[in-house]
Amino acid sequence: QVQLVESGGGLVQAGGSLRLSCAASGRTFSSVAMGWFRQAPWKERDVVATISWSGANTYYADSVKGRFTISRDNAKNTVYLQMNSLKREDTAVYYCAAGSSIGGVYGYWGQGTQVTVSS
Repeated sequence: QVQLVESGGGLVQAGGSLRLSCAASGRTFSSVAMGWFRQAPWKERDVVATISWSGANTYYADSVKGRFTISRDNAKNTVYLQMNSLKREDTAVYYCAAGSSIGGVYGYWGQGTQVTVSS
């Protein structure tokens, strides 16, 4: 079992920045891939970024490349999502998840944190 708790969401103006954090507990954090996903109103949940257990490999959705950065600190059992140059279309509930591999199934989810970008 892995328990995940997100934090860092909020209201920000377009062009601004936020950093999301996800604290993990339970199963060995350093052995699992981690990911950030988001779900906007009336839309399906989509992947934003994922990172391998070591942090050596990452994946980004095209919509966030060059603006968002995923990272992890295995000593702190925490994964981060640095979001810069935020746009209104980034508004969504952001979820942290743990999975078997960077492109695999993500079976453990946090409760989500709201990010709202205003114009």
